[in-house]
Amino acid sequence: MTTTSSRRRASGSPRPAELADPAGYPVAAPDPLRAPWPAEEVEVGAERVTVRTTPSADPDAEPALYLHGLGGASTNFTDLADLLSPWLAGQAIDLPGFGRSGPPADDDYTIAGRSRLVIDYLERSGRGPVHLVGNSMGGAISIQVAERRPDLVRTLTLISPAVPDLRLRRGSDVLLPLLLVPGIGSRVLARVEHEPPERRAQAVIDLCFAHPERVPPNRLAEAADEIAVRSDYAWAGDAFMRSFRGLVRSYLVTGRRSAWQALARIQLPSLVIWGRQDRLVHVSNAAKVAAMLPDSRLLVLPDVGHTAQLEDPVSTARAILGLTVGANNGRTGADVAG
Repeated sequence: MTTTSSRRRASGSPRPAELADPAGYPVAAPDPLRAPWPAEEVEVGAERVTVRTTPSADPDAEPALYLHGLGGASTNFTDLADLLSPWLAGQAIDLPGFGRSGPPADDDYTIAGRSRLVIDYLERSGRGPVHLVGNSMGGAISIQVAERRPDLVRTLTLISPAVPDLRLRRGSDVLLPLLLVPGIGSRVLARVEHEPPERRAQAVIDLCFAHPERVPPNRLAEAADEIAVRSDYAWAGDAFMRSFRGLVRSYLVTGRRSAWQALARIQLPSLVIWGRQDRLVHVSNAAKVAAMLPDSRLLVLPDVGHTAQLEDPVSTARAILGLTVGANNGRTGADVAG
């Protein structure tokens, strides 16, 4: 058995991620005209959630599941799922209260509640074990899923996961802390919701991306359209505010039940990806997260912000594919099946 210490470099720091060999696993450039993947509504117990499926031409492609962050949607993985589709058959969930999924039927906006939903979905769909990929809040959910049900997860990839860190960083959104204050939070949110969808979409991109000017016009238009659709949902603002509060409450959990301690119990092959210019979850957490995971690899992208899968999908895909190949002893897709 490989020990934890042998999985580290001699210096004790997390080992660097191995990117898939482009000769054996050529990752294409993203298609800027790629439309969001087809969506369908799926029943998961009492919940009805929207799932987007990215098919693979390889009948032996391994299953992947993508989980978005706070205020995001399944469309956050359009390009990444496309680039990985020669090897991974992907699905991305609109978590309850986001994208096209309605609010949670049980009114549970906690990270634990969302983790139960993902576990329930994997059990009912029979797709596990999956290559689980989570960004931001989706990363926090992925940590709980992997720790509680490792039988449902093949590998774990965390992209700027929302791990407990209550320090307010320069450049972060100063309005977010106000959402925690009863009475004030709803008024702040109401003010934001009166802004035109295009301006709101641009504000999100400005906050999350290291280089907002690189976002293709059609992707900006898609984000604005999504905001316009959600503005017709009476519950959308409340879902965002309560989800944010549920995330912050998870930061206050200490001891064995904390996210940091959960990381140490995950024995799965894991990958941590972070943008050095992340203004929401500081990059100083990257090495800490990777160090807590017993079998981890770390990739810090120098010119990327909070959403590596959107800002640098090629490097992100190559790192995930490298993790997948390594977990399968150098093989993936049809090679594994054969």
